[in-house]
Amino acid sequence: MKIRMITTFFGAHSFGGDAAYVERLSQALVERGHEVHVHYCVDAFNAVRGDHPTREYTPPPGLAIHPLRSPLGVLSPIATQATGRPWLKGALVREALDDPRTDVLHFHNISLVGGPGVLALGANRRAARIMTAHEHWLICPMHLLWKNGRQPCDKPECVRCSLKGGRPPQAWRATGAVERGLARLDALLFPSRHALEEHRDRGLGSAVPLVHLPYFLPDDWSSGLEDEPFPSHEPPYLAAAGRLVEMKGFQRLIPLMKYLPEVELRIAGTGPFEHTLRAMAADLPNVRFLGLLPGRRLAQRFQGARAVVVPSLFPETFGYVVLEAFAVGTPVIVHKGGGALHETGVESGGGLGYRTDVELVTAMRRLVHDPTLRAELAENGLAARRGPWSEQAHLDAYFRLIASTRPDRVISPLAGPHAWRMAARMPRAVPD
Repeated sequence: MKIRMITTFFGAHSFGGDAAYVERLSQALVERGHEVHVHYCVDAFNAVRGDHPTREYTPPPGLAIHPLRSPLGVLSPIATQATGRPWLKGALVREALDDPRTDVLHFHNISLVGGPGVLALGANRRAARIMTAHEHWLICPMHLLWKNGRQPCDKPECVRCSLKGGRPPQAWRATGAVERGLARLDALLFPSRHALEEHRDRGLGSAVPLVHLPYFLPDDWSSGLEDEPFPSHEPPYLAAAGRLVEMKGFQRLIPLMKYLPEVELRIAGTGPFEHTLRAMAADLPNVRFLGLLPGRRLAQRFQGARAVVVPSLFPETFGYVVLEAFAVGTPVIVHKGGGALHETGVESGGGLGYRTDVELVTAMRRLVHDPTLRAELAENGLAARRGPWSEQAHLDAYFRLIASTRPDRVISPLAGPHAWRMAARMPRAVPD
């Protein structure tokens, strides 16, 4: 099959989980013989990157990447943010979406590559059209349901919140543009049940079927680490990772390390809040900043940790870091107010949850000093990574979904001589 991915950030020009998922899904598809094209916006990355470095990224053989650039540079994503349409890149995006040979159009984070207007483009009516909601952008102009930069959103006050966040209000959100765009889709996908229900509760779901499809990790993401002995002289440590921004909650975690002087905290990542966090840790010799780590080195740091702490304050839609910890047999400690984190980190059986600082310190002490508990949680997390969050389970569900949108056509999970007909069909919506 020929599959096109439309997204804002990708590869070297990216920040977090949405781009990581597109990379991993694209690679899994090309490894199975499918033709995959990724269209993304370099101008959008440059508009919001600040001091964030570009990542090292080499596309795997068979993956075609199409970085979109406008002669007007960052004015292009600004125009999209203000109008909800791909004005300065419309012709380039339309050309891709018109291609009659495309079998699947998969939209991801479209906020700055075209807004809801991009969903209405494309003369190709035979292709399956799906979208994954990696953030809360469809229901929140600030993307994160993090209200006024201080707390999870309890009720919409979007104009005030946008102004506080330094962004002009998006008047097009009151025109029904989101609903009209979604009506062009066959399915809207969510990596967690929590994110799906959050969108349903805020009015989405009448225009398009909502489907729960969790993230996955490639089969080889942590392969070979079990053969790398962990240095015996290493002190016990806890790990944390993510973009260093205020809503990730690292400022709540760092001061608590004074109560665990025998344990190190090692934080991977970079971001605009890094200077503040480093200042907070200046008098804490057991807090270390590792910078931005590639996947292999991050996996190594996670593997040696007693636990991976995920202190996000805003409602995450999945929390890829949880799955990455499980993949190397390390349990997690997650903030219960972090949206899907309770679902992925606690309900999976692979970690402990907390709400207060006392509960967090207690959870960290338990996983540092109770090897039996740690081993039990690690086993549960690893089982989830090998089961419902595995590469094969994800692709099986992915192709069932595509087949369900086009029941009159043959969908081949594997291209070439081993292609087979997918008869099973995924439900069009997830039941309550």
